[in-house]
Amino acid sequence: MPVQLNECPVEVVFAMLSGRWKIPIYRYLYKNDKPVRYSELLRHLPSISKKILTEQLRELERDGIVERKSYPEPRPRVEYMMSSSGRSMIVFLDKMSEWGEEHIFSNKIEYSSPSVDISRGSK
Repeated sequence: MPVQLNECPVEVVFAMLSGRWKIPIYRYLYKNDKPVRYSELLRHLPSISKKILTEQLRELERDGIVERKSYPEPRPRVEYMMSSSGRSMIVFLDKMSEWGEEHIFSNKIEYSSPSVDISRGSK
């Protein structure tokens, strides 16, 4: 996504990570030091559709967070992995997670999400 001169860098980063499935995709790729095949991501995120997974991966790739490698074989194979830029994001994402846990628990906020269980951390 091209940065507009009047855009705040924080807004740009939030726009890069906005999307229901981007953080779960990011988290899974971050935890795997090896490339991950498309089918493995689909199995790991069972309630995501193929269309949405493809869209979210394309956006993460476009924004330089994920790298995609395709192999021209009789049966095409595609693998995804974190880029070095994507890996560097973990520092502030961990800080956001810490702040979120503190804020949610100290204010007794009730929150539910299919991918997050705040009583035990992320699934």
